[in-house]
Amino acid sequence: MQIKKKDFVEIEYTGRLKEENLVFDTTEEKVAKDNKIHSENAQYGAIVICVGEKQVVPGLDAGLEGKDVGQHKFELKPENAFGKKNAKLIQLIPTKKFFEQQINPMPGLQVNIDGAIGVVRTVSGGRTLVDFNHPLSGKEVVYDVKVKRIVTDKKEQVSSLMNILGLKKVEVSVEGSKAKIGMKAILPAPITDELKKKIKELVGVEAEFVKIEEKKEAGAAAEKKDGRKEAGAKEAKGKEAAEAKGKKVAETKEKKAAEAAEKSITTPAQ
Repeated sequence: MQIKKKDFVEIEYTGRLKEENLVFDTTEEKVAKDNKIHSENAQYGAIVICVGEKQVVPGLDAGLEGKDVGQHKFELKPENAFGKKNAKLIQLIPTKKFFEQQINPMPGLQVNIDGAIGVVRTVSGGRTLVDFNHPLSGKEVVYDVKVKRIVTDKKEQVSSLMNILGLKKVEVSVEGSKAKIGMKAILPAPITDELKKKIKELVGVEAEFVKIEEKKEAGAAAEKKDGRKEAGAKEAKGKEAAEAKGKKVAETKEKKAAEAAEKSITTPAQ
């Protein structure tokens, strides 16, 4: 079955720079370790994306359409990958502005200026040259992609949309045309409204966002209460056992004392 726009697909991929043949991104942990780009904070393994939703670079997004499940290779020009270099995004900034923020600019340093992420290229004459282009802009890249399957399960589709947004700790359930998404903290209404529209468009279900913190807290409280109850029961049993043991020891001593006394009375003196 060929992949169509808005299909959900599970993929594994490795991206590398064409000219340098350097791996810059991968879903496979072993590949990441072998190429010294492994991160303890990264989550490795196949991911689910929705084709045509700009969840991957443009050339890969478009290239998946019409493909079948299996292995594919995509060679992408800069404009279809991370974009061409834009001279307007390379700016000279007074070095004193960095010092005011207690930042010592040096080549290669990544900085955040008014919400824009850039990389310091040079520092000279009281001015710092910062490049706000994507680090891989202007580069031709190659993606080796394995399409594992087309995902049709609606629960998995909704979960994948949450994962793409970085919302991984959610509880998703789908019944018929309704989806319930449990979160510890509900997002602002404008965001959930947009998510509901997108879920309806791509998955075809009505989404409801609910808070799950109270349920978990209640469960934890009940568990704590049960734990205290169990501990109390164990303590009571231990006390009863100790009392029974003490009583038995006392009875034994008393019996032995009585036997000794009786013996001393009945035994004739030498």
